[in-house]
Amino acid sequence: MSAILSDPGERLRPMTVDDLERIMVIEPRAYEFPWSEGIFRDCLRVGYCCWCYEENNELLGYGVMSVAAGESHILNLTVRPDSQRKGIGRKLMKNFIQLARRHHAETLMLEVRPSNDSAIKLYESMGFNEISRRHNYYPANGGREDALIFALSL
Repeated sequence: MSAILSDPGERLRPMTVDDLERIMVIEPRAYEFPWSEGIFRDCLRVGYCCWCYEENNELLGYGVMSVAAGESHILNLTVRPDSQRKGIGRKLMKNFIQLARRHHAETLMLEVRPSNDSAIKLYESMGFNEISRRHNYYPANGGREDALIFALSL
């Protein structure tokens, strides 16, 4: 994993329960409908691939990926809002792609809101393709928003 990182102050590492307090500061700032601490605890408890990105011991991003039956699924990929557009999301995604391959997954999938242009551009630049749409998947103010399903063949 050190090949992904370019700065000696950068670090990708597995998430622990001790990270949840800092994650719960970032999550509601990043999303209108954030995950709860309980969801993160459950992901850690069941053994999902949960990773953090730090610079100089400051948590700037994190993500969660499940792996089962030859398929990996990015469930959460978050970069602190004031640290976005600096390549952190790409570093986390590269890490998850490597992990999915190590787990012998054939496909890596994720859902994204159609309104999340920057995330869509990132995923497409990394080789993901839109394969489907889930209607009314996400809660949104005043209703629901679709989810675009993206996949990357590994």
